[in-house]
Amino acid sequence: MKRGRVIVTHRAPDRPPIRVAPGDPVTLGERDLDWPDFVWTTLAGGLGGWIPAALFDRDGGEAVAQVEYDTRELDADIGELLTLHRELASWWWAENAQGASGWIPARAIDVIPED
Repeated sequence: MKRGRVIVTHRAPDRPPIRVAPGDPVTLGERDLDWPDFVWTTLAGGLGGWIPAALFDRDGGEAVAQVEYDTRELDADIGELLTLHRELASWWWAENAQGASGWIPARAIDVIPED
């Protein structure tokens, strides 16, 4: 596993995370201006969140999720060491020393070179 050190404090947004599974119908809206790979995704129940657009069968409107995705973000402080599991759309799925996991922007992490 890769390891990384947090170089910029990150806090999750104040909204509940959402999850999609393959085959879930969603409505895709606007692209994020800061993170253009992400699209505002609204679930059938009305909750929404930012998900990489590449994970759907089309670019906008009514779409279907092709893979599983969870929008949960990980709170992290400068200097904290994280285990990095996978990178997607310039974000890392990471785990902290307490076992909490979620997404954190790649620009907030300095990846530690492997020996």
